[in-house]
Amino acid sequence: MRALDGTPNKGRLGANAVLGVSMAACVAGAKALGMPLWQHIAVLAGRGADAPVILPVPVMNVINGGSHAGNALAMQEFMILPTGVATFSDAMRCGAEVYAALKGVIKGRYGLDATSVGDEGGFAPNIRDNGEGLDLLMAAIDAAGYTGKVTLGMDVAASEFFTKADGTYDLDFKNKDSTSKLTPAELSAVYKSFVGDYPMVTIEDPFDEDDFGAFAELTAALGADVQIVGDDLTVTNVARIATAAEKRSANALLLKVNQIGSVSESIDAWRLATDAGWGCMVSHRSGETEDAFIADLVVGLGTGQIKTGAPCRSERLAKYNQLLRIEESVGAKGVYAGAKFRNPTA
Repeated sequence: MRALDGTPNKGRLGANAVLGVSMAACVAGAKALGMPLWQHIAVLAGRGADAPVILPVPVMNVINGGSHAGNALAMQEFMILPTGVATFSDAMRCGAEVYAALKGVIKGRYGLDATSVGDEGGFAPNIRDNGEGLDLLMAAIDAAGYTGKVTLGMDVAASEFFTKADGTYDLDFKNKDSTSKLTPAELSAVYKSFVGDYPMVTIEDPFDEDDFGAFAELTAALGADVQIVGDDLTVTNVARIATAAEKRSANALLLKVNQIGSVSESIDAWRLATDAGWGCMVSHRSGETEDAFIADLVVGLGTGQIKTGAPCRSERLAKYNQLLRIEESVGAKGVYAGAKFRNPTA
């Protein structure tokens, strides 16, 4: 496929066309070999047909902000991770119950209008303070009876509120009269306060996509206990992953097959990140379909974590349902990553 296209960015055939063919070939290969898709992917990745079957922690985006919502929140995704339960089935039950409790908490505080959902299924209450979003998650976890069993994560998407002219971050960027701007050091202090005040275990894109230095400083400060994920920073591109690894700018990769455009290149990106000692979170995109390929991909690669939206909307649930089917099919061979989601094979 690379030879046929002959360009560095799939400019001749187009990335969408290449990806569709790549995924179809992968599925066809699994059928021809008479093995489940996730197992075929494990073989392609060099893990082998008998590699440990790791069921991932579902990283559920349950409150939306940033460019994904019409509210005043600057930060894009507020997520829950059911890390303290025993199985993937338990994780789905836990996540669904916390999500339902969150709707009740939001309705009680802000009214029914605040419980509409965005394109990834998360609620979008019209709040301004990012810490208030985290408080809502903690209240929902407690209301659902899962205190101590659910941790938190964020996809900040800081490039969305980065001001290139002066190198600052505007946490009130949706207000045209905003004067609320933070330096990278001040924004880093906000993240450190979140980690100190909440069970925060993963932070994605905390700074602008080209600010390798600020990423590196935060990773050095928090990386032992918190996963610092590169998405806009790395765009599933081996060259940018290599740069980020060299600069120690992150300790985890967000892996999107449609971002790089083929299954083989996705495996290359996963391998490079793994060789660097990083974690790896397989991810959906906002404009999704009901294709569940990434559910098999996360099991095949054994990454231990998947981000594919709230337990709501059919295109999100399709991935979760496939993971439940995989869990049922492998039985006792399947191990839930749980608290070891950053390095599930350790």
